[in-house]
Amino acid sequence: MATPTQATPQNTQPYPAMYLNLVQIAESFGVSEKVVEDWIRSEGLPHIPERGRVLFDRAQVADWAAARGLAAQAGFLAPGTPAFSTGWRLEPLLRAGGIWRDVPIANVTEIYAQVAGRLPGSTPPVRQLLAQRLRAPGGVTAAPVGHGFALPHLSTRVALGRDSGSLALILLREPLPLSDPPPDDVPITRLFFFIAPSPRAHLDLLGQLSRALSRGPLRAAVLRGASDDELYQAIAQSDVASPGGASPAAKS
Repeated sequence: MATPTQATPQNTQPYPAMYLNLVQIAESFGVSEKVVEDWIRSEGLPHIPERGRVLFDRAQVADWAAARGLAAQAGFLAPGTPAFSTGWRLEPLLRAGGIWRDVPIANVTEIYAQVAGRLPGSTPPVRQLLAQRLRAPGGVTAAPVGHGFALPHLSTRVALGRDSGSLALILLREPLPLSDPPPDDVPITRLFFFIAPSPRAHLDLLGQLSRALSRGPLRAAVLRGASDDELYQAIAQSDVASPGGASPAAKS
């Protein structure tokens, strides 16, 4: 996984820090590179062709995303501004998905499916379809966010309705195997797996979780091995501390 200071195979020449490449933009939003290419063609995502590659100006991308209500993952753009405030309440989502402890790697995919199987606000056929996608090869993408945390989520976006989101904290018995090492080289042993109600909510929740885990009570509580009740309290504090404060119940 490329970081803002690393070159990618298709970009071996240095470029100013204000610019990002295709891989970094995809990681920033938690989507595939193809989705970013589609945004260029159909959504007017600002970009700069340069020597056979595509670069993106940070400020232009931030403005483009803000106009569409899209949240960006912490560290790449500027998620702390009011334009990126989402107000999704994480505490009820976590209570829906639950806290899973001492989970062996071999059981992780089945837990993903179980979380989908009890997704609130959805029908049994929808829950069954989600479970099938989660069990399929390549059905889950895990985005490392540092400090041993990652944010697994469906590789394909779904539209479920605003009341169908879920979030699960999965504490692993051994590190999660990854094709590339985490950005800070800390083994991944803590997963916040989420299912978002819509593609737009997916981006919002990805950014909100990234911010909550970059600092603050939630990250501290998980790292010190807090009890379930303490974790629910910590994530509630993160809801209140997030940009714009806690949202109305309609967004829970």
